[in-house]
Amino acid sequence: MVRSYLRRQISNANSRKTLASSRSWLAAITVLIILLINIFTKGFIKSISILIGLVVGTAIAATMGLVDFSPVAVAPLVHVPTPLYFGMPTFEISSIVMMCIIATVSMVESTGVYLALSDITKDPIDSTRLRNGYRAEGLAVLLGGIFNTFPYTGFSQNVGLVKLSGIKTRLPIYYAAGFLVLLGLLPKFGALAQIIPSPVLGGAMLVMFGFVSIQGMQILARVDFANNEHNFLIAAVSIAAGVGLNNSNLFVSMPTAFQMFFSNGIVVASLLAIVLNAVLNHKKK
Repeated sequence: MVRSYLRRQISNANSRKTLASSRSWLAAITVLIILLINIFTKGFIKSISILIGLVVGTAIAATMGLVDFSPVAVAPLVHVPTPLYFGMPTFEISSIVMMCIIATVSMVESTGVYLALSDITKDPIDSTRLRNGYRAEGLAVLLGGIFNTFPYTGFSQNVGLVKLSGIKTRLPIYYAAGFLVLLGLLPKFGALAQIIPSPVLGGAMLVMFGFVSIQGMQILARVDFANNEHNFLIAAVSIAAGVGLNNSNLFVSMPTAFQMFFSNGIVVASLLAIVLNAVLNHKKK
């Protein structure tokens, strides 16, 4: 996921060599700014290091002529979304099956997000809270469809943001959610986010994805490998399959539904780990 994201956000095969070099340096500067803020500051400034990195990185990009301000100029000042703008929903079996598959993939990824957040906040998570999380995402998907936008789900990079900011309580999330709803009515503010150059965004995401990866390693480190060799085998095979099959071309001839499953490394690794654990560790339980 990190590799594909950075390729898309930072590098550009069609760019001239000089421009591609500038994009890489811009991403590196953004990462450096975030790291310096985390090393030399404390408190509130440290908690918004990602935001500062994005703002400073965008300002530097503007001096290099890499920022297009036209989206801000043409965006209206106020706009109220029209529910079901594209018409009343229709129900088609093929579309329903496809969305169920996509939702299953998202659910697997979200489970990892919930577990990582539980580890960061030191707040135990059980099956009831997992179900509540799935229901919340289902409601978010429904509201996204009503208001003509994308289905919403948990973003793994936000786990890194929680770790980096140190904010682990719900109250700031409520305030942020209300603030984002307000900004959703002001398209010019949304356009400001749109003008952030992809190298700057890629540099910030590099830091957050890194935190997600380390958090996963910490969770994996608590698995009993010393007294249960099956756990070692399960982890080895699952991780190798997830990394090796992620965004591979092995399944291009298969139906789209199968491609969504088998070309997603997170889903492959998760499902394989579940199956292997059920087969190899059933006697342990």
